[in-house]
Amino acid sequence: MKKTLILALMLVSVLVAQKQDITKTGWNFGLLPVIAYNTDLGFEYGILFNFVNFGDGSNYPNYNQKVYLEASQYTKGSGIYRVYYDSYVMIPGIRFIGDVSYLPDRAYSFYGYNGYESVYNADWEDQESDDPRSTRMFYRYDRDFLRVKADFQGKIRGNEWRWAAGITGRNFKVGSVDIDKLNKGQSEEDKLPNVPGLYEKYIDWGLISEAEKDGGFITTIKAGAIYDTRDVVADPGQGIWSEATLIASPKFLNEFDFIKLNLTHRQYFTLLPRTLVFAYRLGYQTTLSGKTPFFYLPFIEPSELVAAKSEGLGGAQFNRGIMRTRMIGEAMAYGNFEFRLKFWRFTVAKQNIYLGTNLFLDAGQVITPVDVDLADIDTGIEEKSAYFNPGAEKMHYSTGLGLKIAMNQNFIISVDYGVALEKQDGTSGLYILLNYLF
Repeated sequence: MKKTLILALMLVSVLVAQKQDITKTGWNFGLLPVIAYNTDLGFEYGILFNFVNFGDGSNYPNYNQKVYLEASQYTKGSGIYRVYYDSYVMIPGIRFIGDVSYLPDRAYSFYGYNGYESVYNADWEDQESDDPRSTRMFYRYDRDFLRVKADFQGKIRGNEWRWAAGITGRNFKVGSVDIDKLNKGQSEEDKLPNVPGLYEKYIDWGLISEAEKDGGFITTIKAGAIYDTRDVVADPGQGIWSEATLIASPKFLNEFDFIKLNLTHRQYFTLLPRTLVFAYRLGYQTTLSGKTPFFYLPFIEPSELVAAKSEGLGGAQFNRGIMRTRMIGEAMAYGNFEFRLKFWRFTVAKQNIYLGTNLFLDAGQVITPVDVDLADIDTGIEEKSAYFNPGAEKMHYSTGLGLKIAMNQNFIISVDYGVALEKQDGTSGLYILLNYLF
């Protein structure tokens, strides 16, 4: 059986290798319509465009410039409105990355602090439950989020070592879920009850302060170093991509003062040429000084964004299959491990296409918790044990399978389905995005 499997993989490798890619030049583009439905948020509709410029083709499949545009919204207000520009040629010798995004979310996830130390009660999201707390919005709050971002990278030595610097302005408007708005057009049986959720309880208990409960404006300045030997930026087959970044939110620019350190290591191994890759990512982020406002705790700050959001732990960007933002704390560690198989290559209208799949395992844990003193919390007639489980935090795991459809190794439609391995992390998640996770 083992020999048969090896022989089959070798045969696939040979067949695939016979299909040589066409070297691309100039501008190329891909587009993808966005259509989805959510019971509470309504229908989602929109479109995204990905424009890539390969110049004279000498760097193909790496690009000279990339423009990404996305506009999608749910009928009840959530959405993604994003303009992203990445260029190696706009400023001679400097890579520039610009991003302007407006990301309203009428039902943003909030499961409390410190992972398993905050108990997840699935029944409280089941409106058929007899519990008076039950509502699909129990673990949600309303968030308006505007981001303006400019990042720069330049060479330190050769093409491998680079410095990184940037500035980002973020404005958050946070509040309770607008139940009346979400109930518009719903049948009586689907209408949401107007009962307090975890966000409101944390405010009452003093775990979310008056200064942070409504959001605020945060400007961060960052500086770091990158070591990068990837063969292809958007679709690596081999190499290392490691970085260390300091992120500061200085008091003279902000309502909130803190400094964070982000360490990320990614590595790629080609097991079969043009066919099978093993890739992994290890990350750690900690707060060096100050206190992070609750609404900023989910943010992970690498040197550059590869998606509209970089928030976790849990969800599409870090732990597929685990509930979004299930693990938030002052320091967090995570790992992602996956095999990437490209099983069919072909050309359509002079575009290089391949179909692939990926098998993955994701993990994450809060390392330094948010300080929660249970002695200071008055939950009234409710048991504290229904909300808090001190000392319970440990590694969270999920696993799953994905499908990839790639054009010119730069426009990659990604479908991942992940399953949480612990009931306290939810059940599963389906994610349809662009690009590999890392």
